[in-house]
Amino acid sequence: MRIIIPMAGMGKRMRPHTLTVPKPLIPIVGKPIVQRLVEDIAKVCQEPIEEVAFIIGHFGEKVEQDLKSIAESVGAKGSIYYQEEALGTAHAILCAQDSMEGKIVVAFADTLFKADFQLDTNAEGTIWVQRVEDPRPFGVIKLNEQNQITDFVEKPVEFVSDLAIIGIYYFRDGEYLRRELQYLLDNNILDKGEFQLTNALENMKNKGTIFIPAVITEWLDCGNKNATVYTNQRYLEYIKDEEGLVADSAQLENSVIIPPVFIGENVRISNSVVGPHVSIGHNTTVDNFVVSNSIIQENTVLKNGNVANSMLGNFVVYEGRPSDLSVGDYNTIID
Repeated sequence: MRIIIPMAGMGKRMRPHTLTVPKPLIPIVGKPIVQRLVEDIAKVCQEPIEEVAFIIGHFGEKVEQDLKSIAESVGAKGSIYYQEEALGTAHAILCAQDSMEGKIVVAFADTLFKADFQLDTNAEGTIWVQRVEDPRPFGVIKLNEQNQITDFVEKPVEFVSDLAIIGIYYFRDGEYLRRELQYLLDNNILDKGEFQLTNALENMKNKGTIFIPAVITEWLDCGNKNATVYTNQRYLEYIKDEEGLVADSAQLENSVIIPPVFIGENVRISNSVVGPHVSIGHNTTVDNFVVSNSIIQENTVLKNGNVANSMLGNFVVYEGRPSDLSVGDYNTIID
């Protein structure tokens, strides 16, 4: 089994946090978004993960090494491919064509999920979906009585289905998908000016490929600050009984910790209230502070203040009144 992850986008909706780090490397409960994604896909696959192929921009050598380490954490080889131009989802996936063989999962790196199924690797193709109250903003699928997908409908004006496509797909034959994507590029088949995966899916379905749905239990977005803070909250709830959420090297003095929380290595917390639903990265200091429902990254200093529903980057210094913040790396705010 191989996993292909297109993640070359700029992450503009997550600025300022994506000015210094690609969005998929922003932490959720102490691990990068993309690592959470890879680990959760591995859990539902019934076969070992042989390779994880990341399609990126030119993010630098450190990012590439971090991504390879993420692949190694699930026992897989990490491969790096580049998308030089934003030409659509089909083009992005095809950038990893050398890794498109055998069974593959394609997963876009701005979404996380929870599922209670095991992937049926005997199926020709599987589209992962979530039931939504309002399907109009999404691409949805229609099913027949045999639970097979009959139609892909993009942003339906009238109700046709409440099963929204979340951006994760399984293909039993990676070479077949590669040929269908290449066909779009060779014949300049564009949709809204870009080469789209959904066009390849439609062509495959018309040739007799049977796609089935895999309905997840929860779809978690990381598209903006508020959504990412909420996803951090949900993950803390999922894993709140796991050991190691508070590092042994963390120093806690005269403070109240309200679980669930994640506290990284060498964090120092004094005269403070932390939690619930807070993740604090390594080497951060919290003094005379109240923080809840927030993501605080590494090497940051919080003093004499109060934040909630906030996201603070690396090497931030914040001292001030109660706030709802989104602060990127290397900022100092003293109120």
